Amino acid sequence: MRVLNIHAFFVRLCRLFVLSTALTGVMLLSACSDQPAKWSLYDVSGHLPDLKFSLQAAGNKNFTQEDLKGKTVLMFFGYASCPDICPTTMAQLSEVIAKLGDDAKDVRIIFISVDPHRDTPDMLQAYVDAFNKNAIGLTGNEDQIAALARNYRIAYQIEKPKAGDNPDIYDVTHSRGVFIFDNQGKARLLASDPWIDRSRIPFPLYCS
Repeated sequence: MRVLNIHAFFVRLCRLFVLSTALTGVMLLSACSDQPAKWSLYDVSGHLPDLKFSLQAAGNKNFTQEDLKGKTVLMFFGYASCPDICPTTMAQLSEVIAKLGDDAKDVRIIFISVDPHRDTPDMLQAYVDAFNKNAIGLTGNEDQIAALARNYRIAYQIEKPKAGDNPDIYDVTHSRGVFIFDNQGKARLLASDPWIDRSRIPFPLYCS
């Protein structure tokens, strides 16, 4: 069995994140900018909790961190009807994984919806499958999502529709960033795009 050199792997992953936009031409659309997203990675070792959750996957399956044993995990929060940030992030993560070669089989993208009212587990899986067949879409009830988001300092807000409006049409805002866990479930890196104010990130820079 091949043993993954985790330090060398993260150095390589770092380089791929930083170069991903230049290599793919993917643009991060923003209300205020149309510049390419250049990722920065921050060392969160010892600052964020180990990977731990219990959520719902496609087929009404209960899915926990135990289902990811031995895998490096790229986790981020969003929602399936997100018009820009989420599909762009999925495309970039898929491109990074595609360039990992043989190591790609040991990496999983985990997309966690902060919009459980509209995003069913089956819908989420169909969404992530369009980008990467090894990606996993997860959701849960409002309390489960809120607790998990708090653990990783993710802020999000759902604008509830007004009385009389279509209950399925509303805005969702959420923090950006991809949390990277090693194959032991330890939080190791936070990948952020250039529109996040670096002065507000309380972790040392790993690479940019």
